[in-house]
Amino acid sequence: MVFSSLEFIFIFLPVFLLVYAAVPKKLKNTVILLGSVIFYSLGVKKPVYIVLFILTTMLNYIVGQFIEDFPKYKKPWLIFGIAFNFWWLIFFKYWTFGTENLNALLGTSFTLKDIILPIGISFYTFQNVSYIIDVYRRQTRAERSIINYGAYISMFPQLIAGPIVTYNTVAKQLRNRTHNIRKVEDGLKTFTIGLGYKVLIANQIGGLWSDISMIGFESISSPLAWMGIFAYSFQLYFDFCGYSLMAIGLGKIMGFDLPKNFDYPYMSLTMTEFWRRWHMTLGTWFKDYIYIPLGGNRKGKAAQIRNTFVVWLFTGLWHGASWNFVIWGLVLFAVIMSEKFWTGKFLNKHEAAGHLYMILIIPVTWLIFAVTDFHELGIYFKRLLPFLPQKTYAVLDKDYVKYLGIYKTYFIAGILFSTRLPKKIYDKIKNSFVGVILLLAVFWASVYCMYKGLNDPFLYFRF
Repeated sequence: MVFSSLEFIFIFLPVFLLVYAAVPKKLKNTVILLGSVIFYSLGVKKPVYIVLFILTTMLNYIVGQFIEDFPKYKKPWLIFGIAFNFWWLIFFKYWTFGTENLNALLGTSFTLKDIILPIGISFYTFQNVSYIIDVYRRQTRAERSIINYGAYISMFPQLIAGPIVTYNTVAKQLRNRTHNIRKVEDGLKTFTIGLGYKVLIANQIGGLWSDISMIGFESISSPLAWMGIFAYSFQLYFDFCGYSLMAIGLGKIMGFDLPKNFDYPYMSLTMTEFWRRWHMTLGTWFKDYIYIPLGGNRKGKAAQIRNTFVVWLFTGLWHGASWNFVIWGLVLFAVIMSEKFWTGKFLNKHEAAGHLYMILIIPVTWLIFAVTDFHELGIYFKRLLPFLPQKTYAVLDKDYVKYLGIYKTYFIAGILFSTRLPKKIYDKIKNSFVGVILLLAVFWASVYCMYKGLNDPFLYFRF
């Protein structure tokens, strides 16, 4: 079940909210826990994954208490907890990838099992690990209520694809939070905007990338190739940003203030700035639990480069068990290092140059992210740069004109809503009659598209 589905909007969510509103304050976290487990159960492909989720939640709850109650042995308990959490992530996400590469390297033929990735495991693993590390560092107290800890980990708005919420962020809210009509209203508005991002922009412009994939990369013109990676860039942004906004909106309805995950990243002047604005909770997690513990930038330039390299290697691997993600992470590392020591000052000083630079580099890096097959990736790069030697294939004359005619409205929407202008306008009218009518139009247009089947799963579910 996904947020952008009729089942969620018209069945699960109303039933959950009615029960949540009806129970007394002391039982609301219990409703969150039970409702979230049901929500998760409706999305997983194997019942055993529900058992795994509950097991990991309970074990981290216990480990946190052992770390706090037995300080003499807190380090072994921390190591055990981290190893337990990452073992399951490694097994489900990287086992097949590792076995394939081992077979290729050694000429062996180890049997590969069809391992299905449990949905959301990358996100709830990071939350569990951050919790026990924070208890170990004495930055938070161990949670003594299994209901509260279970509600924190399982909270369905952020369970499947973030934002990655650390326990510190919501610890006080788990015990005491405000429920009022203003928060419900703000939450519904935020949810509706996120729904529009996902259904009316991401899904629609994503159709161009699907069309190009069906045509075949070798049979598209250079203009259409550029249009394709711009379309994918918009699809990925509005898909994930839309999900994050819906999660934040649902959190508000339940009385929680979940952290912001995007801050108009496509308006950045450098990739360094871009990754401070994109998936901000993931970036904060890597900074707090990998970069700074390794020494950050406190131990000289060489150590800083090494630490940054490790972060971007892990960032690539976190997104997927495939060599294209590794290369994607290392390309970003190289770009960010070049900005730090060479181009960054110039790009930040000259905004026009910075925006032009980002217009070109963002979609190219997303191309490495999107295409897992290196042969296909090579073909696409050659299509972007037609002066490179390449085989001749049949290409529809002026194919870009045809597809621009189909998708131009969504490109305009993608460009416009990547800027702050729509939000500035919306902030002025959101409490007016016009604002209400606008949101209702977005909601029912989204419902219509979902009813007609014009909807896709969230892209970040696969990560």
